[in-house]
Amino acid sequence: MMRTWRDSFPYYPLLPLGALVGFAWANIAADSYFRVAQALAFPVNDIGVAFGLATLALEVLEATGPGGTMPSWRHTVLAAAMGVGGAVAAAAMYAMYVHAADEQVLAQGWPIVCGVDVFFGVAIARGIFRRGATVSLVVILALVSDVVALSAISRERIVASADPAAALLILGALVVSMLFRSFGVRSMWTYLLVAGPLSWLGFYWAGLHPALALLPLVPFFPRAGRPLGDFAAHRHDLASLTHFESALAYPLQAVALLFGLTNAGVLWRGFDTGTWAVLVACLVGRPLGILLAASAAALWGLRPNRYVRWSELTVAAFIGSVGAVFALFLSTTVFPDGPLLAETKLGAIATLAGVPLAYIAARALQVGRFVRGEHA
Repeated sequence: MMRTWRDSFPYYPLLPLGALVGFAWANIAADSYFRVAQALAFPVNDIGVAFGLATLALEVLEATGPGGTMPSWRHTVLAAAMGVGGAVAAAAMYAMYVHAADEQVLAQGWPIVCGVDVFFGVAIARGIFRRGATVSLVVILALVSDVVALSAISRERIVASADPAAALLILGALVVSMLFRSFGVRSMWTYLLVAGPLSWLGFYWAGLHPALALLPLVPFFPRAGRPLGDFAAHRHDLASLTHFESALAYPLQAVALLFGLTNAGVLWRGFDTGTWAVLVACLVGRPLGILLAASAAALWGLRPNRYVRWSELTVAAFIGSVGAVFALFLSTTVFPDGPLLAETKLGAIATLAGVPLAYIAARALQVGRFVRGEHA
């Protein structure tokens, strides 16, 4: 049991624990929970999440760069296309559901269904496939979806607060990172403590969601090739204080715990149109969009190959239907406290139904751990 848990959540084992505590606390003592959650929301969601997304982005770059183990650039482009396709289809399904229900007050909530819970997604993928190209595909698919979602909720902020000085801060952060890279700076702390705050302030000032702030700097971070699909296997071989997730191993665990705690506090009541709109968009719209995007990519020559077959892509599409804690986080950025937020947060929690759907699909299609003759 403990081995399965470690394999599924190699970097963020405390995330599910934080989510369970937050959910239970909100339903037992709502007043105290929401006071604490509101106090934690800014440091966790606007600052802490930036480090989590940067960690995943760095791992993607290491796997796709020289010495990495991604099958080919086509595999990476296919995964990114599936992420975009899933986000677009989920948003369209949400909009159609809200329109059909004549609940236009919910229309602005479409970015909620664009995001995928990358941490739960990786856990499910590892539980089914253990490691390999399909796990890496899920990581890229989910990360691209989350960038689309965060960019979508930044749209109105940009219009309201755009300032040329913010662009100069972001440009300054890029220039500083480029100089550090050219001079061979290997300490991760140098990048984080000098360029990181400049980029974060620039994003915040520009109206972009600050959780995206470290992504433009990631290409300049010190890195080495690694197998993306096998998160834990080579971690200690690469561990050093110059490596991102090694330098921030314990802070990232705290961020994961607090992220789950802060965002998963949902009162188990208030099912309404928003709940079903989020659920249908994620469980129906996103898998369809992912598979349609894969089909379109195949027409352009990006066909699944021996590394990832269509049966595995189908299971990955169901894994991508899980919004969970990340969708909860997006809900709080779109709607203020009230019934609309409660409805959509319940829908986000309900997307965990995608977990058994993914396992059922894997068993039916006999992929991963369910390959005939292979034992779990």
